Amino acid sequence: MSRRACISLKSVVWGIALSPLLLLLYRFLTNGLGANPISYATNLLGDTTLRLLLASLALTPLRILLGISWQMSLRRLLGLFAFFYACLHFTVWIAVDHFFEWGELIPDIVKRPYITVGMLALTLLTPLAVTSTSGMAKRLGGRNWRQLHRLVYLIGLLGVLHYLWLVKKGVNDPYLYAAILAVLLGIRLWDWARREGWLGRPAWFRGGYSPARAADDMRGD
Repeated sequence: MSRRACISLKSVVWGIALSPLLLLLYRFLTNGLGANPISYATNLLGDTTLRLLLASLALTPLRILLGISWQMSLRRLLGLFAFFYACLHFTVWIAVDHFFEWGELIPDIVKRPYITVGMLALTLLTPLAVTSTSGMAKRLGGRNWRQLHRLVYLIGLLGVLHYLWLVKKGVNDPYLYAAILAVLLGIRLWDWARREGWLGRPAWFRGGYSPARAADDMRGD
């Protein structure tokens, strides 16, 4: 992909990723946040965080299934936007909903499982955002950097679990997100098994074990 095309593509992603925030600001300025503005803002920011996180996780499965790689240049941008909206989601909860009342916040984190896993997801997402630059990748070393950023799969699970435990019965959105995440992780697992040679090969072939070697073992040679 040319540099011009890459810049154009990232500009489109910027516009799409910022549109929920612009919508929130517009509704705030026009008194259109509804009867429960705090709930509306929290839900919008939380939904956007999860969607961006799933979008970033979908890039590698697209490469696996379709053999294309131009979308991989968007992974860092989508991840940083997910972190940005996660921070806004947390800020609304701590500053607007609870007015920095730490005496209420800490018990909420400990006693309510959906808040506990949400806080854990944000905590794990922070080092990924901090080390997202090329310079930090070089400092950590490629292998260490990749191992650290594999936390994104756990973060995705925690994000979906946070949503599942938060919503009331009858709301189907979190189940849709859970299904999407399951498909994305399933594709990654399938690709790993394929590369390791655990798909489409008999048991004796794994680890370089040949039919001739199997016959020799049976004869006791």
